Amino acid sequence: MQFPRFQFVTSVFILCLLLGLSTGASAQKYSFKIAKLKYNGGGDWYANKTSLPNLIRFCNQQLNANIAPEEAVVEVGNAELLSYPFVHMTGHGNVVFSDAEAQNLRTYLTSGGFLHIDDNYGLDKFIRKEMKKVFPEYEFVEVPYNHPIYKQKFYFPNGLPKVHEHDSKPPQGFGIIHDGRLVCFYTFETDLGNGWEDAEVHNDPEHIRQQALRMGANILAYALTVFN
Repeated sequence: MQFPRFQFVTSVFILCLLLGLSTGASAQKYSFKIAKLKYNGGGDWYANKTSLPNLIRFCNQQLNANIAPEEAVVEVGNAELLSYPFVHMTGHGNVVFSDAEAQNLRTYLTSGGFLHIDDNYGLDKFIRKEMKKVFPEYEFVEVPYNHPIYKQKFYFPNGLPKVHEHDSKPPQGFGIIHDGRLVCFYTFETDLGNGWEDAEVHNDPEHIRQQALRMGANILAYALTVFN
């Protein structure tokens, strides 16, 4: 069973934060990796190629973390999912989870794992249906602005930053709560991952990119340090 390994790498990260240890990019070994979720259905799970490396770099600098600089890619149904304390999912289009994949994702999330879903515009109608396979007993609920995920190192009193406009809707953060713990955080109408990309990809103002990276760091810090 891989869950003890998952607990171990997370404990290392927490210890680094508590002791204030700085582990620079020159370190030969990293405490853990984070992963991007590969799913079926035809949606572009591989979108935003530069986003996670940039977020990792930002977290290593700002949180004194020691995350491997390149993310892994893990399939929804793969047992290796339980090796990663934080998994990121994005895309514009269709998502399909088989029953076995949904069960594997449920096992991961109920064992202490954390899934961040970022709607890259167009994902919403698909991901809501598929997450019902994972947690048929739960609905996505809007996460209130006073939740700890908005109050990690960086403070977001008004919730998620707005990176790109699509439908002139406000950004919203939705969550799935299991046994009192936020196990899945779904960022909607924000394009947060686009804000993590290299500056030249979208030509966003630097202050917008910084806000996106800070919110991403909050999500990662919350996922790695809050356990019940």
